[in-house]
Amino acid sequence: MGSDPAFLVTERVTKRFDETLAVDEVSLSIGRGEIFALLGSSGCGKSTLLRMLAGFEQPTSGRILLGGRDVAGLPPYDRPVNMMFQSYALFPHLDVFENVAFGLRREGLPRDEIRRRVGEMLDLVQLGAMARRKPHQLSGGQQQRVALARSLAKRPSLLLLDEPLGALDRKLREQTQFELVNIIEKVGVTCVMVTHDQEEAMTMAHRLAIMSQGRVLQEGSPEDVYKHPVNRFVADFIGSVNLFEGTVSARQSDRCTVSTALGEVQLAQPAPDGPGRKVALAVRPEKIEIAKQRPAGVACNLFGGRVREIAYLGAYNTFLVDTDAGQRVKITGANSARQDLSDITWDDPVFFWWPEDTGVLLRD
Repeated sequence: MGSDPAFLVTERVTKRFDETLAVDEVSLSIGRGEIFALLGSSGCGKSTLLRMLAGFEQPTSGRILLGGRDVAGLPPYDRPVNMMFQSYALFPHLDVFENVAFGLRREGLPRDEIRRRVGEMLDLVQLGAMARRKPHQLSGGQQQRVALARSLAKRPSLLLLDEPLGALDRKLREQTQFELVNIIEKVGVTCVMVTHDQEEAMTMAHRLAIMSQGRVLQEGSPEDVYKHPVNRFVADFIGSVNLFEGTVSARQSDRCTVSTALGEVQLAQPAPDGPGRKVALAVRPEKIEIAKQRPAGVACNLFGGRVREIAYLGAYNTFLVDTDAGQRVKITGANSARQDLSDITWDDPVFFWWPEDTGVLLRD
């Protein structure tokens, strides 16, 4: 990833369709060579924002700067941008070579240059041996790579991906994620992708933005957004989470205590306000320990409950534990020699706990 922090900039970009506000003052700064993901549920505005970057939609207000140049008013064909659609949009009557060459022929490039550039792209996506096959003779993953090669052949400054792996089944999608990232990074193109799949965004993107109702709720690295969600929506949207309601009962400069239905929860995080402030806190299931015996040496955030459900998922187990307070807590534990959870079964009374630096206070 490059060091230029402002290769692509959106400044308070807004898009209205009649009375509907689809994108609401979105400001982003994306570095050269970065893979950036727009993540959110259907109707959140991410695809509309992508279409404005491509030039298929014009902003109602705001600016879009690419390399310092305002491109908001330019048509798609005047932008150094290429977009790969979820459907791939390959021409069924053309073979792989001609699909990749299509845009280059329209630009009027010399025949030798077209042959050389298409060859480079097909080698990059490892499809050189299939240059004369038609799209219907390819697997879904191969079609996806042809579409990517066609998008990269024109050497765009910005590559836009709309649900790039959405047409693939889950196993193939997981395999293709790493291939796609390697190809994009090898070319060095700046990339903005839209997806509703959180795992896809967290696997592929250097940074991501979570969108809801046209606004960006949080942006940052996948790790930062996962570990430090700013509100309930982000915490619940990214990964699995336990949410607890409570009231601040004690506050210090670097820590606080929150009274919840479970009991007193200690956090190595300052509270936004003093005692009496209602808050919510998030704890990821994999951060919670579980055991049948009361653990020695655990001084805080230790609670009890009864196992109601168990899901065995190979590498780990998931437990749903009902507490005396009526709250159901999700706990995920790895199946390893270090932590044997096989002795825990349905209806067992158990203890569960988490470190005080694990819980995260949420803004709202």
